[in-house]
Amino acid sequence: MTDHTTPVTENELHAYVDNELPADRREAVESWLASHPEDAAQVAAWRAQADSIRARYGHVISEPIPAALKLDRIIRGWRWSSIGKTAAAALVAFALGGVAGWTARDLSPAAPSAFDVFTTEALSAHRLYIAEVRHPIEVKAGEQHLIPWLSRRVGTTLRAPDLGNFGLKLLGGRLLPGPGGPAALFMFEGANGERYTLYSSAQRQPQTAFRYTVRDKFAAVHWVESDIGFVISGPADRERISKIAQAVYEQMELRTPPTRRSDTGQLISRRGS
Repeated sequence: MTDHTTPVTENELHAYVDNELPADRREAVESWLASHPEDAAQVAAWRAQADSIRARYGHVISEPIPAALKLDRIIRGWRWSSIGKTAAAALVAFALGGVAGWTARDLSPAAPSAFDVFTTEALSAHRLYIAEVRHPIEVKAGEQHLIPWLSRRVGTTLRAPDLGNFGLKLLGGRLLPGPGGPAALFMFEGANGERYTLYSSAQRQPQTAFRYTVRDKFAAVHWVESDIGFVISGPADRERISKIAQAVYEQMELRTPPTRRSDTGQLISRRGS
């Protein structure tokens, strides 16, 4: 039986991030995060750091050990006299240190960028709230104060886009703590139960082209425009979520965006992303 009353420990939060949490505690931890925004923000930051480390250094684990550091090759070159054995043992210890040093080279983890943290926060919020049955949102769609309230708290005029062309209706929204200040989350649902979220918050960084990210079974398209960051999250269907992001962008922006370079250096504009 899942115990929803036992306080969640820091060790359990780490296990949750590492996907090592026992199944009978996962629901309790997710409920805890839903009502403890500071812990939810900490979990998002841990995930962003882990994703950044994997993206930058994941290739190291699969690299072959240099031939010069292979122990069998080193040992074969020694005569096994008593002096040779002592020397060989010392060399083996030295070689082991060399292997460890080579494997761990350049592993000082780089701090995740503000944009990485922002995107991870959005995906974490998406993952957490789309699973809610009774309380997926804080204020229902149709409530007149929803947009003014979220706009005032985020500090910019927000719009809830119309995604009817994609078979999605607005359920409502909620206010969340973001890495750079308050964040707004709008949730949309399709007839088959699929859910998408739009996460937005102030982002004091340069404008970006659309970027596509996949984590686990979820995908996100994210961008920054006029000091506001946007993340559309949903099922990992690149074509569909990219079209949804394009529709959101066109409804959010009143002017044609300038041509800019993508992450790969290719000149693109958002309307052609």
